[in-house]
Amino acid sequence: MPGRTNIVITRDRSFSAPGVLVTPNLENALAIGRGDALRRGVGEIAVVGGAEIYAQTLALAERIALTLVHIRPQGETMFPPIDREVWEETERIELAPGPDDEAAFAFVSYRRRRIGHATESRA
Repeated sequence: MPGRTNIVITRDRSFSAPGVLVTPNLENALAIGRGDALRRGVGEIAVVGGAEIYAQTLALAERIALTLVHIRPQGETMFPPIDREVWEETERIELAPGPDDEAAFAFVSYRRRRIGHATESRA
């Protein structure tokens, strides 16, 4: 992704790619990402997959920006289910398939609910 620091987590010690920082584990990737965000003066680190990385980082996330494709392709890898008790949908933009798309899709945004927020607002 142009203009961003790209960090790849891989067990493959021989992996390299131009413009990419490579690390063997999530802890190192997060430390690099946090340092880079601080240096750049930005407040977010984006995690862009795959499935194992999503599963490891979902508990750390404050927001989810999800592209939901309205099709059921063959395969076993899926984004983890979104717990509606934990996540609140804040925006949904439905789009028709474009000329090169197989299905309609939606951009869906979620934010983590604050614990006790509903109770606090009633007091």
